[in-house]
Amino acid sequence: MPELPDIVIYLEALEQRILNQTLGRVQIASPFLLRTATPPLTTAEGKRVVALRRLGKRICIGLEDDLWLVLHLMIAGRLHWKEATTVSSRNRARAQSKASKFGLAAFHFTSGTLSLTEAGTQRRASLHLIQGENELQRFDPGGLEIFETDLDQFASALISENHTLKRSLTDPRLFSGIGNAYSDEILWHAQLSPIAMTQKLSAGEVERLFNSTRETLTKWTDLLRAEAGGGFPEKVTAFRPEMAVHGKYGTACPRCGNKVQRIRYASNETNYCPTCQTGGKLLADRALSRLLRADWPRTAEELEDVKRDQ
Repeated sequence: MPELPDIVIYLEALEQRILNQTLGRVQIASPFLLRTATPPLTTAEGKRVVALRRLGKRICIGLEDDLWLVLHLMIAGRLHWKEATTVSSRNRARAQSKASKFGLAAFHFTSGTLSLTEAGTQRRASLHLIQGENELQRFDPGGLEIFETDLDQFASALISENHTLKRSLTDPRLFSGIGNAYSDEILWHAQLSPIAMTQKLSAGEVERLFNSTRETLTKWTDLLRAEAGGGFPEKVTAFRPEMAVHGKYGTACPRCGNKVQRIRYASNETNYCPTCQTGGKLLADRALSRLLRADWPRTAEELEDVKRDQ
C-alpha cells in the first residue's frame, strides 16, 4: 500500500501536472470504485484544480466550488500519467475509451490524463467526490503528522493505549501515513522490537523511535523523489532493494549480517532482525510453527537447526 513517502511523491508529481489545469472528462470503468452519488461525478467536469492535499494515505484533489476528489489507492492501486498530445478528436476519443478498459478510472485534464489501475481481482481502491472542508475532514482519521509534531505530542499519542509498536505505528488514528512497509524500516532503524508494548518503553526508547520515524520517512521521501527525477512515479511498490528488513526475510541484515526474520499474520507479515531488535529472541510465527510441528525455537540459530532436521 502506498504510504506517506509514496503519496508525497505522487502529490509533487501531480502538482507539476494538474494544478491550475481544468478537469475535462472523468471515466469510471469499475462500478466498485466510486463510493458517492451526491454530488454527481459530472459536477467535477469543467472545474479547475486549485489544491492538492494528503490526508493519511489518501490523495485529495481540490477543485473549484469547493469540490474534492478523494482517492484511496489501498494495497494495489496505482496512478499513471500520460501527457496530452496533439491528436484528432476522433483519435483522442478512441484513446480515452481504450484507457478506460485497462484501468479503474481516467481523469482527462487539459495537460494530460491521470489514470488509476489496480492489480489483481479484488477492488479495494476508492474514489469519493465530496463538497466542502467539513466533508473532507470526515476522511481524516486524526493521526499526528510526524513532521508537524514534537516529541511530547508523539510520546503522548504512542502511550495513549498499550499496544505493540507495530500496531501503534500503523494505527491511522495515532500516526498519519505509516503502514506495514515503513513501520518495519522505522523499527529496524530504532532497534526496537515490533511487539514491544508502548507503555513499557523507556523515555529514551520513545525518543529514539520518534527520531527514527522522522529520519526513515525523510530518507525514503528523498530516495523516491530522486528515483522519479522529475518524472511521474511509475515504480511505486512496498518492496524495494534498498530496504533493510521489509520483504527481506532470510536475507542478511545490513547492520549485523544475521538473517532477517518475520511474523506472518493473515495476508501481512512483519520483518525484523532478531539480533538488532529483539535481543536475539525469535518471535513466534504461528504459520511456520505449525508447519514445523515442533516447539517454537527461541533463536534464529535454533530455527535454522530445526529446518535442517525436517
